[in-house]
Amino acid sequence: MAKKQKGRAIGIDLGTTYSCVAAWEKQNGRAEIIVNDQGNRTTPSFVAFTDSHRFIGDAAKNQAAANPSNTIFDAKRLIGRKYKDPTIENDLKLWPFKVVSGVDDKPMIMVNYKGKEKCLAAEEISSMILTKMKEIAEAYMDSSVNNAVITVPAYFNDSQRKATKDAGIIAGLNVIRIINEPTAAALAYGLQKRGNCSGKRNVFIFDLGGGTFDVSLVTIEGDNIEVKATTGDTHLGGEDFDNRMVSHLVQEFKRKNGVDITGTPRALRRLRNECEKAKRILSHTNETTIEIDALFQGVDFRFSLTRACFEELNRDLFEKCMEIAQKCLDDAKMKKSKIHDVVLVGGSSRIPKVQSLLHNFFEGKELCKSINPDEAVAFGAAVQAALLSEDYSFVPPLVLVDVTPLSLGIKVKGDLMSVVIPRNTIIPAKRSAVYFTPKDYISTVTINVYEGERTKASDNNLLGTFPLSGLPLVFKGHPFNVYFELDFDGILKVRAEDKTTGSKNGITITNEKGRLSNAEINRMVKEAALFKEEDKKFKMMVKAKNALDDYIYKMEKAMEDSDVSSKVSPSKKQRIMAAFSEGKALIQNEHETEACVFENYLRRLQNICRPILINKVNTCFKMFGI
Repeated sequence: MAKKQKGRAIGIDLGTTYSCVAAWEKQNGRAEIIVNDQGNRTTPSFVAFTDSHRFIGDAAKNQAAANPSNTIFDAKRLIGRKYKDPTIENDLKLWPFKVVSGVDDKPMIMVNYKGKEKCLAAEEISSMILTKMKEIAEAYMDSSVNNAVITVPAYFNDSQRKATKDAGIIAGLNVIRIINEPTAAALAYGLQKRGNCSGKRNVFIFDLGGGTFDVSLVTIEGDNIEVKATTGDTHLGGEDFDNRMVSHLVQEFKRKNGVDITGTPRALRRLRNECEKAKRILSHTNETTIEIDALFQGVDFRFSLTRACFEELNRDLFEKCMEIAQKCLDDAKMKKSKIHDVVLVGGSSRIPKVQSLLHNFFEGKELCKSINPDEAVAFGAAVQAALLSEDYSFVPPLVLVDVTPLSLGIKVKGDLMSVVIPRNTIIPAKRSAVYFTPKDYISTVTINVYEGERTKASDNNLLGTFPLSGLPLVFKGHPFNVYFELDFDGILKVRAEDKTTGSKNGITITNEKGRLSNAEINRMVKEAALFKEEDKKFKMMVKAKNALDDYIYKMEKAMEDSDVSSKVSPSKKQRIMAAFSEGKALIQNEHETEACVFENYLRRLQNICRPILINKVNTCFKMFGI
């Protein structure tokens, strides 16, 4: 069993389009979704940069249309990937911000911040979103929070999982567990059904989010939740449906007006916003109109979009979802008729066509909509966090048994992938296999460790390499043993041993290739602290500026009172009005960012306006006969 952590712990659903944070409440004996500073239960996974500030969440998304090239979203689609990854090729064309290839083909996001060009890794952007979730939780709990369970798509590979953990470290979080999103949803559903049903239930979790798609088949029996199979696509979700609409409407605008807006970030951002709204509206109506004034070069755009058109644009993607669902059942060797519940998770699972196809796929079975699809993952993550924390003693004793989403093995002669731990093996897991030297008289063999489902090893993801030396100089075919050990967090240890000589070697897969180095993480942690300090200074400045603005407004109202105003000499009145004008000019000066400047001016203004306050108080006394 995993060691329990001291201190409070939270669960974070780090989403492609929206993120959510939850915590276990001792008083209520349940997980609670925590609302953000805007009163919303989910927070946009957006980060924006301007000449003076950085915005995260709602504030970042709200200014996206005016600042498209410096407003970053979809960072989750880049995390742990290579720049040349074909799966993000289409995204690169439609994103209004710039992405370039960095060291080791790592995608780097370029932004302009405070007048300087800055390159940021996807981990840094994700860490900023995680920092926001941490702050939301701390404001709610009124205490610091360091421990967190973060969810990832079930089909995230080792590199993507480690990159997500790096993002948590940069955000100042102790990531006590990385768990799969559908598994977290299963925890939420299992807790809801606990005690309400007897016997074993086979539950199919259909998790279609903003950028990723996962399906898992779990068995729930009492307090035991066992994942039987999981599969998915880390690049399939609501963003892809939006992209299809954006591409279609770009062509429509070009056809009607003879102008291509593909390379115009602001027009694309405005069009994307309207497409996202239209997609949501079409979940409730059969037709909606997209209207954008002066979309490009003063030309208005109007297009009537039907649900049938939307479904046709995305037909192949919807069908792909059903193919993946079938693959999960095949992996679990389970018939559709044996499924008791089909649970919808993720905002995109609300799309009527998706629900219709899934309803037909399961031969008319009613779909379960009893848990909130936007919040289920964070809810389950909070349950897992509580189970792993010493601070919570009244958590239902749920036992979660998860599986590895990808096969693990080594490369053998002919570039073949020899699987040691097959996908959907229960974790933690230990497996071993016997291999043979490929040539005569060799004293060393190289062990190449891969993850993936392709027959050709080099088509899979290389996790690490190490040598086994000291082999006897004999003919080829000399046996040696390879041992794989996978723990709760998906950390893999591989070792090889020659029984005859006792020679052994091994590796703990940390996947440094393409991953941030410790030096890079430390640098980003320091930069995150600087960002945090800048954010704090910005909030103080805004507070001081607002205080000055409020004071000027109140004093102007006081001066409108004839009884008060008549008792102030003309020269004094002129000085006060000049001070008001100067204060307003200071407030409107966008280059002034120091809180002390506004605070000092407020004190000066309070001294100047003292006669107004004295006269106002005297007037009030007279009104009440004092």
